[in-house]
Amino acid sequence: MSTQACTIAVIDDDPRVLESLVNLLSSFGYRAESYNSAEQFLESGTLSRICCIVTDVEMRQMSGLGLLQFLKNQNCAVPVIIITGKPSAQSEAFYLDSGAVGFFRKPVDGDALVKLIGSVCDC
Repeated sequence: MSTQACTIAVIDDDPRVLESLVNLLSSFGYRAESYNSAEQFLESGTLSRICCIVTDVEMRQMSGLGLLQFLKNQNCAVPVIIITGKPSAQSEAFYLDSGAVGFFRKPVDGDALVKLIGSVCDC
């Protein structure tokens, strides 16, 4: 399966981050869809065709952690990668223990993100 068949949801309330990550993922052949909130993503009805979710932690309403927990409660196996501009010393271990498959500090290391997506998506 080619990367073009893989759709990645990118969720962040910062439009600059959304644009940057969508452009990065598109340049590697992924279909990247941007959402400015977890609620917008969940209301879009696209979860069933998403290969992976890249989400910010701190957003206005539902946080990235809230989204991760919601998906876990729904027994959804879509991999979630957390990104944040405000990491603490314990944040990476906390989010990985909470079920995220990856954790990145902003600015995100694009090569490492693409490599992780490639390893968790079946495409």
